[in-house]
Amino acid sequence: MIVMVADTPDVEHVLFSEAGVWRGAKQGMIVIDMSTISPRATLHFSERLREKGCEMLDAPVSGGEKGAREKTLGIMVGGKHEVFERCLPLFQAMGKTIIYAGSSGTGQKTKLVNQAVGAINLLATVEGLRLARAAGLDAEVTLRAISSGAASSWMLTNLGPKILSNDFAPGFSIRLQNKDLKLATELIADVKGEYPGPNWFLRFLPKRCGVDWKTWVITV
Repeated sequence: MIVMVADTPDVEHVLFSEAGVWRGAKQGMIVIDMSTISPRATLHFSERLREKGCEMLDAPVSGGEKGAREKTLGIMVGGKHEVFERCLPLFQAMGKTIIYAGSSGTGQKTKLVNQAVGAINLLATVEGLRLARAAGLDAEVTLRAISSGAASSWMLTNLGPKILSNDFAPGFSIRLQNKDLKLATELIADVKGEYPGPNWFLRFLPKRCGVDWKTWVITV
């Protein structure tokens, strides 16, 4: 079965509540969690399911609504390799880039790295285009120039044109972005490193989005 919900407590509820999957789980069942949740919790959930002879893959995705519609999602998978191989045709039906990351929890860790890089690239895209305009440059010409060089990124080439055309159609929820980056900071704490980017972005969100920021969406 596939689970894809918003946050760690939601996955726990689906799996282990009174009416959860756990109650009817049978030996040989495979649970694929495609949510973006805590790697620590993923390990715990996987161990609990294994007590009933079930396997779990953590398989968070990247690519958004567009990727889901067009079946071009990036899928990062953690768990036993033999279980991944059994489920590969299912992933291939949903996504274009299917990566086996390693043991349980590594799919979630990979997704959190993705979210950290994506947030920083998004900020760089917005700030760069603002700087271009402030400096009196033609922003469209600047975008073409920097998109072809070392500064290029998915955020720049895909969202840069939307910014310049004032296309503010709703995109990814800022509430979920905030949740993902908090999970990334937990991962950073686990590895005991210095990675200021995600923490800075977390501080930036509420200041820029106001008191109702949890209901906002990223529109670029």
